[in-house]
Amino acid sequence: MHWNKPITTTQEYEKALKRLSSIFNANPDSPEGMEAELLVTLIDKYEKEHYPIALPEPITAIKEAMEMKGLKDKDLIPAIGSKTTVSLVLNRKRALTIDMIRNLHELLRLPVEVLIQPYELNGSQELVK
Repeated sequence: MHWNKPITTTQEYEKALKRLSSIFNANPDSPEGMEAELLVTLIDKYEKEHYPIALPEPITAIKEAMEMKGLKDKDLIPAIGSKTTVSLVLNRKRALTIDMIRNLHELLRLPVEVLIQPYELNGSQELVK
């Protein structure tokens, strides 16, 4: 198959995956290596369009980042405010502010796109916007 257009069907996608697996370790400067690089780009584009991955919910992402970095609630005080405010935010009783989002982005290296998403607060069925 000639890879001169975007992948648009499941059949093309499967063929591209099969071909990529057979040439994956090719020398990058060889024709097969260049083909592999092209296939990676085409496959990535197809997967982003057909199999999008949802961003994690903000509070869940914060807790996971804390766990990965070995941080405790108290370690968020510089980013969020007082110990009480940290607790309120992590227990979904208080919404993140723009300043908190900026600070958490810097501290935890979480993408701003994750932190600015709407999420549900406890005691309220409304989403924070």
